[in-house]
Amino acid sequence: MEQIEKPLILSSSPHFHSRYTTEKSMREVACAILPAAAAGIWIFGLRAFFVILLSVTGALTSEFLCNRIMRRKVSIMDGSALITGLILALCLPPSIPFWIAFLGGVFAIVIGKQVFGGIGQNIFNPALIGRALLLASFPVFMTNWTPARGMAIDAVTTATPMALMKTELFAQLPPLGQMVLGQIGGCIGETSVVAIVLGGIVLLVRKHIDWRIPILYLGTVFVLAAAYGAVKGYSLLYPVYQLCAGGLMLGAFFMATDWVTSPVTKKGRMVYGLGLGLLTGLIRFFGGLSEGICYSILLMNILTPLIDRYTRGRIYGVRNKGGEKA
Repeated sequence: MEQIEKPLILSSSPHFHSRYTTEKSMREVACAILPAAAAGIWIFGLRAFFVILLSVTGALTSEFLCNRIMRRKVSIMDGSALITGLILALCLPPSIPFWIAFLGGVFAIVIGKQVFGGIGQNIFNPALIGRALLLASFPVFMTNWTPARGMAIDAVTTATPMALMKTELFAQLPPLGQMVLGQIGGCIGETSVVAIVLGGIVLLVRKHIDWRIPILYLGTVFVLAAAYGAVKGYSLLYPVYQLCAGGLMLGAFFMATDWVTSPVTKKGRMVYGLGLGLLTGLIRFFGGLSEGICYSILLMNILTPLIDRYTRGRIYGVRNKGGEKA
């Protein structure tokens, strides 16, 4: 029998390897978040830095303790808990008590991640689970807004643009340029559109996120806002204000695109982005809340497995409904 020079080697997956590791990818995502975090510290002062620090500390501490208690490999070095703490902190008002920021990090990791089995097993975005629980537990602290540094403190500056638009106080809205730069009240990381988009571009260039989700998300909200504004007789700038106000930009680039809780198929990501925009529009225009990012993303997280199921391609060799093989 002729000897085979290169025998076939059978091995378990993965069969394709990449130079990217979880740790390296998380480091790059953290770097992309830094502009928004730095802008928040610059806009709201040193207190915002300590809120970020306490949120990250809560996430890392609970990650370590859960690993020990559940007898899992210690995973704080993979960077996932750091990212969760950072994103959660950017969704918090700078005036929030430090202990609540720490508790939010604990909620995000323990309830949003570890109870599901750890990294890659969670069905909801952990940072948004932490924010939702804090909002339900401490609504007064979570809606106590601080004006940007250098702004006069009055009823207008402490109200967010989203709240002003919800109550139709358009005359009191800050100039659009001021909103783009972040000189408004709000959460730590959601005010500076420039910083958020800069980080989003980094994620897109480094291919950590798919453009379909943020673009379709933002585009859907813009179209719905333009239609709603036209019916209500609002200014032509109303849809632009909707894009720049609240946590929409931050959610579109850094939360909706979460690797674990967003669809894996291209068609699925398109459906996901459209669904996010539709839910956000419904909550903002017809719901009781002025915002809608957190709950929109969490609701679409529930639908992600279903979206993947119905948007996946045909398996090679399997007949479709018409009887034709792939």
